[in-house]
This record gives sequence, structure tokens and C-alpha cells, in this order.
Amino acid sequence: MNRSYFLITLFLIFTFTEVFLLAQDKKVLSEFCISETEFELYKLINDYRNDKGLSKIELSKSLSFVAKTHAKDLAENYKESERCNMHSWSNNGDWSSCCYSSDHRKAKCMWNKPEELTNYKGIGYEIAFYSTDPADLANQAEASLRGWKKSKGHNSIIINRGQWKKAQWKSLGIGIYGDYVVAWFGQENDPDGKPTFCEQ
Repeated sequence: MNRSYFLITLFLIFTFTEVFLLAQDKKVLSEFCISETEFELYKLINDYRNDKGLSKIELSKSLSFVAKTHAKDLAENYKESERCNMHSWSNNGDWSSCCYSSDHRKAKCMWNKPEELTNYKGIGYEIAFYSTDPADLANQAEASLRGWKKSKGHNSIIINRGQWKKAQWKSLGIGIYGDYVVAWFGQENDPDGKPTFCEQ
């Protein structure tokens, strides 16, 4: 085969594959919805911010999709270790995997997930909560926010303190799966808007 034809054929194959995968991703995102508990946590976070005189953050379909995807990955694949914390991503999905350590050397692996998995153009910042306490599982929305409030680092992200003082949160995503609760904050508007509610 002529080299130029070979290269054109390869280009067409890769382009078709990329378009097909993008179409599949958009289909998944278009069918995405959030639960009542996830929406309850979204409201609780904004109520807490309102009490601090801070503006409301819009609910994001893309960041909620990323949050739910990661919560599911954590529930199914994460094993707690001294080296890899809950911001880690497994190698069991259509994303770049990484072990997120306390030195933040793999920070970009987390920050880039919204753009990697959705149409969201901008980096995201994640906070996560885990509990197997029956009382917490009975009301995960309140339990997770209560846990985040007790953690200076997590609390600072929610109410724009410390290094997050100048951050302008425009998008917020919530995902709950099993014992894991995940929230994502972003400084860009979500081109895909808000998620729908899952049918009960």
C-alpha cells in the first residue's frame, strides 16, 4: 500500500474512533441524572455558603457526572493505603489512572478529570467523604457535609477560605455511590447545564 494512503487510512480510523467514543460519552452524559440525596447535599452546601454570605453555586451536570463516576470507582476499586488517598483513580475505566499521594504530585490527574470525561472546559477540585457508620449512611447528605466542616482543608474549599479565598466557584457537582460521597468544584460554567432528577 502506498505510504500516503496508509497514513490517510490510519487518520480516518482514528478520527472515526474518536468521534464514535465522543458520541458515546455525550449519550451517557445526556442520560445522566442525580438522586434526591445528591440534590439534598447540593442544597445543604449552598445553604451553608449562604450562611457565610457567599453566593450560590450552580448545579453542574458534567461535574456531577465526574463525581458519580469517581464515587463508583472508589466503591468498586479503591483500597485504602498510606500512599494512595481517595483522590486516586483506578485503571478499571475509560480514564487516566493515578495514585494520588499526600505530596499532590499527581494533582493534574484529578484536576483534569472534568475535561477528560465531559465537555467541561476547565479544571475541577474534589472533596470526598467515606463512612460505613449506619447513622451516616441513613443520611449521607448531612453526614458528609458535617464531616467536611470538621476538616479545615475541605471546609476551606466549600466556603472559600485560605488558598481558595479568590476562587469563584461557578459549577458544583455531587455524586454518591455506596459508602462514598464526592463533590466537585469548578470555576467555569458548565456548557451542558444542569442534570435531571432520576426517576424514583
